[in-house]
Amino acid sequence: MIVINGHETYHKLKMTLSVPLQGHYATDLSRHPQLDIDVGAVRDIYSESAVSIRVYETIDDVDIDLHINVSFLDEEVASAWKVTRTEPIILRLRFSLSQYLDGPEPTVEVFQPTCKDGFCLGVQLKRILSTFISNQWKHLSNEFLNAQQRKRHSWFKAGGTIKKFRAGLSIFSPITNVAVPGSRSTMHITTRQLIQLFFSSQALIHCKSIPTLEYGFLVQVMKYSEQRIPTLKDYCVVCDEQHVFQNGSMLKPAVCTRELCVFSFNTLGVMSGAAEDVATGAEVVDLLVAMCRAALESARKSIIFDPYPSVVDPHDPKSLAFNPKKKSYERLQRALDGITSIREITQGPYFEITKQMDKLDPLAHPLLQWIISSNRSHIVKLPSSRQLKFMHTSHQFLLLSSPPAKEARFHTARKLHGSTFAFHGSHIENWHSILRNGLVNTSYTKLQLHRAAYGKGIYLSPISSISFGYSGKNRYLPSSMFLQSRNLNCVALCEVITSNDLQKHGNIWVCPISDHVCTRFFFVYEDGQVGDANINTQDVRIQKEILRVIGGQST
Repeated sequence: MIVINGHETYHKLKMTLSVPLQGHYATDLSRHPQLDIDVGAVRDIYSESAVSIRVYETIDDVDIDLHINVSFLDEEVASAWKVTRTEPIILRLRFSLSQYLDGPEPTVEVFQPTCKDGFCLGVQLKRILSTFISNQWKHLSNEFLNAQQRKRHSWFKAGGTIKKFRAGLSIFSPITNVAVPGSRSTMHITTRQLIQLFFSSQALIHCKSIPTLEYGFLVQVMKYSEQRIPTLKDYCVVCDEQHVFQNGSMLKPAVCTRELCVFSFNTLGVMSGAAEDVATGAEVVDLLVAMCRAALESARKSIIFDPYPSVVDPHDPKSLAFNPKKKSYERLQRALDGITSIREITQGPYFEITKQMDKLDPLAHPLLQWIISSNRSHIVKLPSSRQLKFMHTSHQFLLLSSPPAKEARFHTARKLHGSTFAFHGSHIENWHSILRNGLVNTSYTKLQLHRAAYGKGIYLSPISSISFGYSGKNRYLPSSMFLQSRNLNCVALCEVITSNDLQKHGNIWVCPISDHVCTRFFFVYEDGQVGDANINTQDVRIQKEILRVIGGQST
C-alpha cells in the first residue's frame, strides 16, 4: 500500500487534462490521470486536508477519503445525531486505480474515526450516496468528465486563478467580504456565519439537485453530501422521500408513514441503524409514554393524537396492527396498558421486559418501540449540575426539536436582533404531537385550544405563572418509578428572537414566526405543583443562571 501526500495546484492541473501529473507522480504509470486532476480539484477548492489517498497497486484499487466538515452543527444537535462536530465525516470511495471512472462502480463507506458504534447518520448518508453514485455512473466516463472540465477555462484569469466562483464554492475559507445591499461598506463574515447563511438559504429546497461536474466527480460528491447532510431529517431513512406527516422540520431522522417503508423497517430491518434512537433513559421513556397516554385519553384525541402509530402485526408481518388509515383508539389503549403495567421490572434485563410485555399484550412492545423511535426531538434528563434550581423540580430535561437548518436561521436572526428566554405552557396531551411535529403556530386552526386574543402566533410569557396557567392538569397512570403522580403539569423554556416581529402585550408575548422560537428546556411537575410562580426570565439573575446551565451558548 502506498499513501500519497503530494499534489499539484488546481491552476496547473487545468493544463494537464490528458497527461499524468509531473514530479513523483510520473513514476506511477498505472494511475489514471483524471484521478489526479479530480484529487487536485478537491484540494484547491476545499483544502489540503480535504482528501487523502491510499493506493493498492497490486490489486489496481485506490481508496479516496473525502473529508466533510460538519463543524456548523451545534454541540447539542451533534450530540443528538451522534456526530463529533470537531472532526470531519469521512466518505471513503474505492475506485479502480488505472480505470477510475471507466472502471467498476465505486463502493462507499461513511464513518467518523471516533464514532465506532451506532453512527446512524453514516448509515443513512451511505445509502443516499450509493444511490446517487449509481445513478451518475450510468453516463459517467473519463472522456465525458474531461469534456465537462474543459468548459471551465473561461473561469480562469491569465494568472491561473479562478474568477468569482471559487469564493462562492469554498464555504470553509477563513474570512469573506460581503457587500451589504444599500450600503457602500462591506462587512466581514466569519466561516461559521457563512456556513449558517449557506444552510439557511433557499438552496436547501433543492438539496437533491445535481451539482456541476465541471470541477470533477469528487467535488460533485462532496457538494452533494454537503447539500444532503443538513436535511437528512426531512427525508425518510428507507425511501429517501420527504415525510408526508410532518408540519415542519424536526431534528432526528425517522421512517415515514408510507406502508412499504413501515414494513421494510419493522420486518426486514431496512435502515434500522439509521433511525435507531439514542439510548433513552427510563425517565424519558416514562415521560414519552405519559404524553402518549394523555393524548390518547383526551376528548380531542382525533385532532391531537398525531401521528397515529404505524406498527406491523407481529403475528402477520404483511399487515399493520396499528394503521393510520384504520384507527382504533380502543385497541391502542389496551396495548398502552400493557406498557404501563410493567413498572416493577423497568430495571430488569430488556429481554425479560419484552417477554413480560408480550404476555400482557403482544402489541405492547411494538407500540413502545414506536413511541420511542417516532420521537423526533432530542430529549435527555439533565444531571443535577445542569438543572435550573429556581424551577424547583427534579424532572428537568434538555429539549431540542429544531434541525440544523432552523438553528442556523435562528442563529443568524439572533446576531441581527438578539434573543431572550420565555416560557411556553401547553397541556401535556399536546406534547405527544409537539415532539414529533414541532412547536408550530396553531392559531385559527383546529389545533387551537385557547382563544388567540392577541392574534396569530406562538404564545409565550416571561412570567412563569402565566405559562403554568396554560399547562393544565392531567390524570395519569405512571409507567415506572420516576413519575409517581397522577397529576402532571409541564412547561417549556424557549429562546425567542427579539425582533420587531415579536409582539409584546404586557407579559403575554406573541411570536408569529415559528423560526424565531426554539425550545431549550422542559420541566415536569407532579401533584399539580407548578414551582415558583414569580419567575421572570427578564430578571438579570435568572438570565445569568440560564446561560450558566447552557454553557453561555446564547450570548
